Amino acid sequence: MYAFVKEVYSLSKKEVISKTEELVQPIVDEMNLELVDVEFVKEGKNHFLRVYIDKEGGIDIEECGKVSERLSEKLDAEDPVEGAYFLEVSSPGVERKLKTRDDFEKFVGSYIHVKTYEPFDGEKEFYGDLLSFENDEVTLSFQVKTRKKEVIIPFEKIAKANIAVSFS
Repeated sequence: MYAFVKEVYSLSKKEVISKTEELVQPIVDEMNLELVDVEFVKEGKNHFLRVYIDKEGGIDIEECGKVSERLSEKLDAEDPVEGAYFLEVSSPGVERKLKTRDDFEKFVGSYIHVKTYEPFDGEKEFYGDLLSFENDEVTLSFQVKTRKKEVIIPFEKIAKANIAVSFS
């Protein structure tokens, strides 16, 4: 992870995220990296602008540092947030979020955690193997006691999803 403290101006949280995505996308594209996510959060008294990047085979600290330095220069020029904040550029980690259709296609075969907006098979939360992503639907295989079950969840009904770690 790479961190810098910045001074910024008042935009909404969504506007800060959108502006940051707009500024960082050309940088990651030029470096053949993937922009995974941008977050702007308050933790305690501090604000954090977090940028998650990745590439096939994983990201290293030098790449995070280069993106951080270049993005920092652009943020200095644009000043999209008011007050002090920390800029962090890092990998998405082991339990990376799955946000886009491409993410679900890329991680077919992975063990994932999914929360839904409404119940499916009486549940709103699932841990299981991502069997497929076809026709805008996620198919998960999960264990209920000693039985394997499958559930099909429309993409638009997914509230949150991420890669999960299985200890079995």
